[in-house]
Amino acid sequence: MPTPRRGAIAACITLARALGWFSIGLGLTELLLPRRLGRVIGVGEHPVLLPLLGLREIGSGVAILLADDPAVPVRSRVVGDAMDLALLGCAFVAKDGERGKIAAATAAVAGVTVVDVLCSKRLAANGRGATWRSGAIELSKSIAINRPVDELYGFWRQLENLPQVMSHVRSVRADGGQRSHWVANLPGNKTLEWDAEITNEIPNELLAWRSLEGSPLGHEGFVHFRALSEGRGTMITVKLKLEAPRKGALRAITKLLGEVPELQIGNDLRRFKQLMETGEVATTEGQPSGHRSIVSRHLP
Repeated sequence: MPTPRRGAIAACITLARALGWFSIGLGLTELLLPRRLGRVIGVGEHPVLLPLLGLREIGSGVAILLADDPAVPVRSRVVGDAMDLALLGCAFVAKDGERGKIAAATAAVAGVTVVDVLCSKRLAANGRGATWRSGAIELSKSIAINRPVDELYGFWRQLENLPQVMSHVRSVRADGGQRSHWVANLPGNKTLEWDAEITNEIPNELLAWRSLEGSPLGHEGFVHFRALSEGRGTMITVKLKLEAPRKGALRAITKLLGEVPELQIGNDLRRFKQLMETGEVATTEGQPSGHRSIVSRHLP
């Protein structure tokens, strides 16, 4: 799995946010000035239809701006673009339509559609979710954490901290350089061990790693840190690729991460968020009654 170019993921997110604000602006125009907008684009006055389209645009924009991972709401914009193009096509063939203005509006919507599709594809490549291949699993998750980027990076760079938030990892022992030894829990009180090395490091932005040749688990990935504007914390994106070098070893991966590995990674990131924001992690492990216990640590 290639390490992302510096700022590549941030650029995807920035483009998505811009589309979110564009949706809100267009939606407000359709909602508040439907008659004037209808005349400008040549479709005539539609005091009911255009406000409804405006509400849809505003909803898409708000969803993009609020989402930790905007991939899904951006895809909803693509669906909305298709609806708009269909409506403009109907207006173009109507007898009372101003075809010149409608053609210009159609070209503008088509251009925005191209941007939406490209953004959606980029987010799909760098965003969240899981992809299963023969003998391999690829995972990607993002989350916003209300802490400074340097604090989050510092915690992650100290690899011995990671078992506190990764439920499947028992221990990590770093050698003081770029290499480390990992021990993960498997069902039946068994363990899986491998050695890894850091392959790319950009302080406060990126940390990438991979397992060493000969490890029982092919493991590589990166974590990307992006400071959010106006002191709103940091966006964390984790992308992993797990490979089973031996036939049948994929079963060990599913035992390691569970039947729904993307859910497990999401839970780990939520534990990280809770720990960094509150200094505590709530857990019900080992408590049949379901009462919460608090596992605390002192942040460095």
